[in-house]
Amino acid sequence: MKLCFPVVQDQGLDSEVYGHFGSAPRFIVVDAATGQTSLVDNSDKVHEHGACNPAKAVAGLDIDGIVVGGIGRGALISLNRAGYRVFQAQGASIRENIAALAGAGLQEFAPGSVCGGHSHATDGGGCCH
Repeated sequence: MKLCFPVVQDQGLDSEVYGHFGSAPRFIVVDAATGQTSLVDNSDKVHEHGACNPAKAVAGLDIDGIVVGGIGRGALISLNRAGYRVFQAQGASIRENIAALAGAGLQEFAPGSVCGGHSHATDGGGCCH
């Protein structure tokens, strides 16, 4: 399974999963079976709040799912319609989330469990759950 993780910096599997999908500067794509990673810029990182185009952000990536700390309802629905499964991060790093996926699994986001508000200026783009 190939998964996409929003990140700020590329530190391979030790990269911290960014708190919110739409405003992440880049993505790391990980082959969960091999641990192989590749870095991709978020082609939709500059947008008004609530106006991200998640399909544009991951366009052309060969991925099966996305693992995020937080995501808005519209972005989740758009990604689901495009055929992507969106999982809620359970650990701080990509490595921790790959381990969780291999163990008990990661929970998929449902429209009722998405972000309702953000304070980008104070927490670096993470969701306020």
